[in-house]
Amino acid sequence: MIRIAIDAMGGDSAPAAPVAGAAQALAEVAGDFVVQLVGQSAAIEAELARHPDLNRRRIEVVEAPDVVGMGEKPLQALRSKKQSSIAVGLGLQKTGQSDAFISAGNTGAVMAGATLMLRLYPGFERPAIGTPFPTSGEPVLVLDAGANVDCTAEELVGFAHLGVHYARDVLGRPEPAVGLLNIGEETEKGNAAAKEAHRLLTADAALRFVGNVEGRDILAGRCERGSFDVVVCDGFVGNILLKFYESIGKLVNTLVEKELPAEVLKSEGLRRIWRYLDYAQYGGAPLLGVRGVCIIGHGRSSPHAFRAAVRVAHEAASHHLVQHMSSEFQPRGVEA
Repeated sequence: MIRIAIDAMGGDSAPAAPVAGAAQALAEVAGDFVVQLVGQSAAIEAELARHPDLNRRRIEVVEAPDVVGMGEKPLQALRSKKQSSIAVGLGLQKTGQSDAFISAGNTGAVMAGATLMLRLYPGFERPAIGTPFPTSGEPVLVLDAGANVDCTAEELVGFAHLGVHYARDVLGRPEPAVGLLNIGEETEKGNAAAKEAHRLLTADAALRFVGNVEGRDILAGRCERGSFDVVVCDGFVGNILLKFYESIGKLVNTLVEKELPAEVLKSEGLRRIWRYLDYAQYGGAPLLGVRGVCIIGHGRSSPHAFRAAVRVAHEAASHHLVQHMSSEFQPRGVEA
């Protein structure tokens, strides 16, 4: 039985959205699992009362009286609030009482807590956030999407290995290909870190490296040298790309509502397109490099986003992502 812990106090609409998302997941997501709602029990129970048809045998409420605010300094908050929903939720996984953790709360606190409590795989000094980006084909995993502002070439190579394992185990890509985000496809393009990363990635026989890819290639999921499943970059570039990408859907929606007749706006085809562009469909971003399953959700996560996050966490746990990464990285490590 897979156990998925949810930070019920994390996010702009907590605890209503996390609890409603858990209810949706239990009703709609295939698989044998239970949900552990971590947070202030009274508030959680009040929200659970809104879902009388919920199978309470598949719900555990775990008391965590403290809440880490979105604006708090991560390390300071974790040290002063050791009974926060973030600390308690990660602690469940650390002690083997849970198989995954989901939070839409303070991202820095989740990252710091996961790093300190779950630890990193040997050879890694920092985790990376992997974010699925919609494309005209299958989603592409971009990492790092904001955990590390500056990265060395060796760290970018490490991110590539993490992304490949996640793409293979969770996204179902049998032979994932990697691209390096750059300002041009030529080998000599980019800053010093990008040039050195290109050299190291080219020489790494364990990776299918397609070379440099440009921002415009991500929308298609392919470049002139073929398709790719993973794109690596530093967190500064990755987060800017992510925020810009999120704005595309809003722009398209505004233009469509302005230019198209009402009957088209109500069409099923257009609704499918909006769902395709909606971040809630993808459920959050895995924090890769930590020895556990940790899914970071958007602060504005809706119940549907939490539902999708449960699906992602369940897939990672059921496909033994942690065990596979442990066997890959622990014996010989990865230079990162």
